[in-house]
Amino acid sequence: MAIERTLSIIKPDATRRNLTGRIVAKFEEAGLRVVAQKRIRLTKAQAGQFYEVHKERPFYDELCEFMASGPVVVQVLEGEDAISRNREVMGATNPADAAPGTVRAEFAQSVGENSVHGSDAPETAAQEIAFFFSGLEIVG
Repeated sequence: MAIERTLSIIKPDATRRNLTGRIVAKFEEAGLRVVAQKRIRLTKAQAGQFYEVHKERPFYDELCEFMASGPVVVQVLEGEDAISRNREVMGATNPADAAPGTVRAEFAQSVGENSVHGSDAPETAAQEIAFFFSGLEIVG
C-alpha cells in the first residue's frame, strides 16, 4: 500500500459544536497522521474558488455560503491509502446512509451540514492541499 496525503476539512457545523478534537481522534485512530493543520475563516469567494468544480450544480451557492459561515479546520492527513481511508472514516455524504461509527453518522446534521470534506482522488488531493498549504507548512 502506498503512503498518500489527502486534504481534510472540518466544516463550520462541526467547529461550531466543538467537535474538532473528536473528529481528529477518529482519523488518528484509523492510522492517519495530521502533518499540517490550521483553523481559518473562508470568505465566500475563497469557498467558491475551492468548490469551483461544483459551480454548475444547484447546491453550489448554498455550499459556498455555508463554508464561509464560520471557522473551518483544514488539515493534511498522511498514511497508507490515506484518501480511501479518510473517506471511509468520514462515511457517506448523507448521514442517513453513513455506516455506524463514521464521522458523518455520529456528527453530521444533514446532507449539507455533514461536518467534513475529504479529497476524492490523488489529483484532487494534490490540488486541494496546495490551495491551503505551502510545502513549508507540511511537516510529515
